[in-house]
Amino acid sequence: GISSQLVFIERLVGADDPNAVPRSPGPSLRAPEPWGGLPRGRGKRRQQSFVSKLRDKYGPVYTVYLGPRPVVVLCGLDAVKEALVDKAEEFSGRGKISIIDKIFQGYGVAFSNGQRWKTLRRFSLATLRDFGMGKRSIEERIQEEAQCLVEEIHKTEGELVDPTFFFNSVTSNIICSIVFGNRFDYRDKMFLTLLSIFNETFTLMSSPWGQLFELFSGIMKYLPGVHRRVHSNLEYVNNFITQRVESNKKSLDPNSPRDFIDCFLIRMDKEKETLGSEFHMRNLVLTTQSLFFAGTETSSTTLRYSFLLMLKYPQVAEKVQEEIDQVIGQDRPPGLEDRTRMPYTDAVIHEIQRFSDLLPLGVPHIVTQDTHFRGYFLPKGTDVYPLLSSVLHDPRHFKRPDSFDPGHFLDARGNFKKSEAFLPFSTGKRICLGESIARMELFLFFTTVLQNFSLASPVAPEDIDLTPRESGIGKVAPPYQLRFLPR
Repeated sequence: GISSQLVFIERLVGADDPNAVPRSPGPSLRAPEPWGGLPRGRGKRRQQSFVSKLRDKYGPVYTVYLGPRPVVVLCGLDAVKEALVDKAEEFSGRGKISIIDKIFQGYGVAFSNGQRWKTLRRFSLATLRDFGMGKRSIEERIQEEAQCLVEEIHKTEGELVDPTFFFNSVTSNIICSIVFGNRFDYRDKMFLTLLSIFNETFTLMSSPWGQLFELFSGIMKYLPGVHRRVHSNLEYVNNFITQRVESNKKSLDPNSPRDFIDCFLIRMDKEKETLGSEFHMRNLVLTTQSLFFAGTETSSTTLRYSFLLMLKYPQVAEKVQEEIDQVIGQDRPPGLEDRTRMPYTDAVIHEIQRFSDLLPLGVPHIVTQDTHFRGYFLPKGTDVYPLLSSVLHDPRHFKRPDSFDPGHFLDARGNFKKSEAFLPFSTGKRICLGESIARMELFLFFTTVLQNFSLASPVAPEDIDLTPRESGIGKVAPPYQLRFLPR
């Protein structure tokens, strides 16, 4: 969905002076709609028709106002791919998210730019690979965590539960094992506090107040509001990470790094005499924060949507379980090698990601140099929003873009079919660092749960509401309860 996610592109401030706007696309270089002119509903169909109207009126590239400043919006696969892939270097800058900028301020792998970003991304990718990203060791960690999840679910004894805690715990433990070198017990008080903070922060960032802050941060930063809670939450996590770093320092063996933090500390020591080195405490803490937060919240929210959609469409869940029984059976846990032999399940997981549309706006980009794009001139520093939602709902690539249909990823013979418009992790130089981990988690956690449990809802499928709890920078799944019934 789009209109409510775009309160900060939704609450457009029109400008009558075209000279006040950079030479970027848009009719008369002004906002396409007046203040308050956009639809307020959160229904997916209404939002998509809203985006279609803007695209029909102004084309796939147009200018809107984020408060007083213009931003360029990219709609549909062609425009997004042309910018982020064909002109990858020019569009590789990271824009600010105002509500968390006070914490990051251009440091850490997620929100840095230029040489700092290149250095941190190169190091982070190499280190994640060393700890098994995309390799067998991570698969084994996820399988072990999945079995812990099954044991924990069995303890519910078929009672109604909100699954949020389960999915937060398992996804967080995978990234914790890489970043901190250990998983946490599901009853660990600090672990529970951190999970609660992540959940609250993602919700606040995506709330109407969080979006309003993106519009008027220049004024609102001086006032009370949710931004202060977001800042205090992230500071709490930073303090936790700092304590872990200090603990690691005391027992560090340069010849045997235990985790991401150790690897960064070793590199810090090597470059301690290097002028302008990016390997310092601030980048360590904020890179760890980025990996920790993103590695927990996005996969967890996708899993929450996964099982909500299985409750809404029980016939899909039954077909997935049939495929699990045929390919895997009940005598061994699912493994990644099973995925190629499970085209229907693979298609369902892809459709869950497409339909749930977790980061509809994409994370903001800026152009790194003066750039000509589709006949328009974008000065260096221009903010750009590649609307991933418009790609995942592009009717030229998905026959029923507003419907949940695993057939979008199946051919006529029932084989898995890729789609170039499947970009939930974005694309180009800023593609999600943890894509391969996330894909492994979704497959293994989803199939392991459905191998062991059937799902039951207290609400009839036709009455299950898929409307997000919040819809802004990200989508927050609506709260729901279900029963896990042992198979």
